[in-house]
Amino acid sequence: MRVAFLVLCLLPLSGPALALRPYESTDADVAKQGEFELELGPVGRRREGSKRIEVAPAVIGNFGLEGDRELVIQGQREVALDREPGEPRSAIVDNGVFIKQVLRQGTLQDASGPSIATEYGLLLPSVNGEKGTGFSVAGIVSQRTEDISVHLNAALAWTREHEPDLFLGAILEGPYSWVVRPVAEVFGDRPQAARGPPRASSVRSGASGTVFRSMSASAGLTTETRPSGSCAWD
Repeated sequence: MRVAFLVLCLLPLSGPALALRPYESTDADVAKQGEFELELGPVGRRREGSKRIEVAPAVIGNFGLEGDRELVIQGQREVALDREPGEPRSAIVDNGVFIKQVLRQGTLQDASGPSIATEYGLLLPSVNGEKGTGFSVAGIVSQRTEDISVHLNAALAWTREHEPDLFLGAILEGPYSWVVRPVAEVFGDRPQAARGPPRASSVRSGASGTVFRSMSASAGLTTETRPSGSCAWD
């Protein structure tokens, strides 16, 4: 079981910050052409068996491209607090390069109907970690009303361990007009080569809002179910 306190910040260079990264799921919108968004994930610690690992914020950069697309580059630094002899002290993990593209403009782009997007790209090897390379492709559907915003995600991946993986996630937001609005996320993923329960399932709740025109922030609580012998907290 995982319980985590989460603080997220989105820092675009211009325009309001609307993206939902680095939640596990995302929304069907992209940065405007020529704009750059820098996003920071949660910081904290987790435990894998007897090992304690300090987790630095995930760093995600989004650069808006033409044609309703954006380039996404991400990575995260981890530091082993209980190292074995010869084990590297730190690692750069969850590295990836993706293209996110809006397929249908909808309510997130001030049009009518649902917004639909896709995101695809490479899962890159870790530094002092997993050496394999994988890829993923995701479909994203978002709908916004006066009272609620809903973002649905489904993704298929070939992991760095060369196994198929399925991810499903959903984010619910409160009224978009509110300066601070409640946010809840539920997600799970399952290696398709294995039978049995999902590898991880999670429910996350908190609040999100625009602090300044160029900054938004979120805070929340995460509960995650993981295999026995592994737990984490932030």
